This record gives sequence, C-alpha cells and structure tokens, in this order.
Amino acid sequence: MSGEMAAVGDIATGALIGRAVEPRAGETAHARGHHDHGLCLNCGTTLQGEFCHACGQNGHVHRTLTSIGHDLLHGVFHFEGKIWRTWPMLFLRPGELTRRYIAGERARFVSPLALFLFSVFLMFATIHTFNGEVEGIGLTPKQQLVAVENIDKQIAVAKAELAAAEAAQKGSSDTTRTLEARSQLRTLTKARNLVAPSAGSGQFYTKWPLLDKGIAKMNANPGLMLYKLQSSAYKYSWALIPISIPLVALLFLWRRQYKLYDHAIFVTYSLSFMMFLVVLLSLCLTVGAPYWVFATLLLLAPPVHMFAQLRGAYSLRKRSALWRTIALMTFAGVALTAFGLLLVVMGLMG
Repeated sequence: MSGEMAAVGDIATGALIGRAVEPRAGETAHARGHHDHGLCLNCGTTLQGEFCHACGQNGHVHRTLTSIGHDLLHGVFHFEGKIWRTWPMLFLRPGELTRRYIAGERARFVSPLALFLFSVFLMFATIHTFNGEVEGIGLTPKQQLVAVENIDKQIAVAKAELAAAEAAQKGSSDTTRTLEARSQLRTLTKARNLVAPSAGSGQFYTKWPLLDKGIAKMNANPGLMLYKLQSSAYKYSWALIPISIPLVALLFLWRRQYKLYDHAIFVTYSLSFMMFLVVLLSLCLTVGAPYWVFATLLLLAPPVHMFAQLRGAYSLRKRSALWRTIALMTFAGVALTAFGLLLVVMGLMG
C-alpha cells in the first residue's frame, strides 16, 4: 500500500513540476461564474476581468479546504487542459505536434520540457509500484561471512547426498536422485558466488583515485551500488536530451533551415513518448498481457514513432525519413550507452 501511495505522490510531484515549467501563459480563461471586479489581491491592480492583466492571478480567491484539493487535481490532471490535446498528437501525430510547436503554437500544447518531466516521474513511479526496485545482495562484509558459512554447510550436505546418490545409482537405470542432487549443488554454488564473489572478480582499477574508491565500494556492497544507479537514472534522466541533440543534428547537417532548437524540441518530445511507452510496457507485464502484445510494442512502436515524427517534423519524403529512422535507431543505442556510462561514473563517484 505504501508503494502505491508513493507512486501517487511521484506522479503528483511530476505533474506539479511540469506545471511549474509550463506556466499558464497563453491559456484561455475558463468561465467559472466569478466576475469580481475591484483590486487584485496579489498586486493591487484594478481588475478589468476575471484575471488580473498585470500578474495573471484569478480575481476570485478560494478560501476553503476543498480549494486545496481542487488546486492539486487541477495541477496533476488538467495541465491547463493542454495535456488532453498534447497526448493524442504525441502518440498519433508526433511530427505535426513537433512542427506546430516549433512554428509557434505554444498555448495549445504542453511544452516538451514539462511533458518530459511528467513522463519521467510517471515512468519511475510505475516501475516502482508494479515491478519493484532493482535489488542487489546489499550485504555488509560481516553478513556476507555468515551467509557464506551457512551456504558452505549446505554445500557439504549436498555433496554427501550427491555421493550417496551416485553410489546408489550403480547397477540401476534410475538417475532421478543423482540429477536432483547435482541440480541442488549447482544452485548452492551459484548462490555462494553471488553472495561472495570469487577473489579478483570485479577488481579492476583506473588509476583515477576518486573512481577507484567508488569501484572499491561497489565490490564491498553491490546492492548499494545498484540503488545508487537507480537514483542516478532518476536524477540525471534530463542528460538524455543534450546527449541526443547532436546526434539528431548529424542527420540534417546539409539542411541549414533546421537549427539546434528544432532538434531539441524533436528530441524532448520523442524521449517523452519513449518513457510513456515504458509505462505502457510495465502495465502490460503487470496485467499479464500476451507476449506478442509486449513484443510488438517493444519492437515496432519506437521505429514507427520515429519515422512518423521525422517525416512530419522535418517535412521528409518516405525514403528520406526511412534511412534517417534507421540511423536514428543506431544513434539511440549510442545515446543510451553514453547515458549508461554516465550513470556508472556518477554512481561510482557518488
């Protein structure tokens, strides 16, 4: 239950941060039946309508407890109404959404950065709630020693059982007991190696003192390192944007009408879609959707979306959009690899 509550909190926080990045500038005033005229309670300007034309505050200020819940729901689900126009286009007409936003239609849609922030929070909240956190062994050296001693005792018993099974098998065609004993011994051996890695495993050094210190921490407590990598992925997810922009720009070096700003909008909307896709895949796993549904979404959705967004955003012909899609899929792998290395370095040095 606490996991679900934490997830709701994450989603609400993501939406509210997105709202902070995406202010209400340009939105149309919704008629609410309040047309109080007088002075703005925020800046003192004489009101000429429902909203103050100087600071933008609503002329009617709620002073009830329910207004707090209303503001929260409005911030999380409404996004000034833009989210319900942005989501369908992001999924079905991503190229048109990108092109129209670059062309100046800002009031109708959620900005790429606000949508990206919301998608990050939603993705991690969904993974945390339905799939759990990535957990490692996370044992202290003392706990490792005790665990190894217990496993060694079980291994000794398993070896004795295997020897007895092999002795009993002589002159008999029944190998069931022997196979079971060997399987148990293999499982215990793997468990021992997982709890206490063999000497020298993972022991590599870079001659960079700060990084080597992090490597030593990883060897001592791999579970803690996995937790740090999770935390780094959450905190530094924004780094995917600057990593990806130059790669997309390479696809349009000879088309000077497209600037880095254009590529930034393209990349941010594209990354937002991919994170929403992860949310959808996570939900498919949770509800036990057929494997072919999961595989189809995983393998076809990214390239199809890239193709549609490239063709629409940059006004490309099918052939031109196709080869760029293939190249962009490769670049996506490069970007993810660079991001993964960044997470490892930040985790080791943290």
